[in-house]
Amino acid sequence: MGNQLDRITHLNYSELPTGDPSGLEKDELRVGVAYFFSDEEEEVDDRTPSDCGFTKDHSPAEEGPFSVSEVEYSAFCSQECIFSKLRENEDLNVYSAKTLLTMCKPGDLLELVATAQPPHWAIYEQDEQVIHLHKGEIRKDSLLEISSGRHGRIVNNRYRYRPLPPDLVVQNAVGHLGLSSEEICWTNAESFAAWCRFGKREFKAGGEAHSAAQQQQQYFLKVHLSGSGVHTLVFRSLEDMIRERRRVDASGILKELSLVNGGKE
Repeated sequence: MGNQLDRITHLNYSELPTGDPSGLEKDELRVGVAYFFSDEEEEVDDRTPSDCGFTKDHSPAEEGPFSVSEVEYSAFCSQECIFSKLRENEDLNVYSAKTLLTMCKPGDLLELVATAQPPHWAIYEQDEQVIHLHKGEIRKDSLLEISSGRHGRIVNNRYRYRPLPPDLVVQNAVGHLGLSSEEICWTNAESFAAWCRFGKREFKAGGEAHSAAQQQQQYFLKVHLSGSGVHTLVFRSLEDMIRERRRVDASGILKELSLVNGGKE
């Protein structure tokens, strides 16, 4: 995966009205730069082991665990760490879908990964079934079927928010089954699955409150690039940050970003 700074461009992100009447848990400041991103959800399609970035030594049929080459991140809201994907702090090994099923419990947050794609997230329900946002629809499928050669892991602690009880996580997911694009307010599988587990409206498109005080809040994403240091990006909303991080996961290229302090630390 290539890691390079491409170009720096400031764009506008069209703000959507929130569909969630609940407020934030605490008052925090929001400022920053907004960006425009595509609303297209990634597709989980049929791929061969080589398409998914696994070599003959690490085929999808193998149980794992083993490592994959990935960009690492940490994210902060004000001074609080809200997201961490750092190999030095956690186990980033992945497993075959069959092995992953032996580790899952209802309400678990799952991530399926492959080269040149954003990761696909889902909520584990039970009996090998997961609930996820796929091609603009919230649906229930077999984890074995949707893995399509991807390996996966449980990422319950990737976000640092307090999780809901497992039964409420599953209830959140089940309660939205069958909804399609015009009825939902999540733009990717990660935002939907994370909302189910944590219940925070910031995961919804346009879910940030826009009062004068809250608009001063910043989200900082630290992108840890091999061989080129740490680049810090600033965003106005959690949804903006998630979209850009997923785009970097798919392409390995940083672009259309606002860099803090020249981008390196």
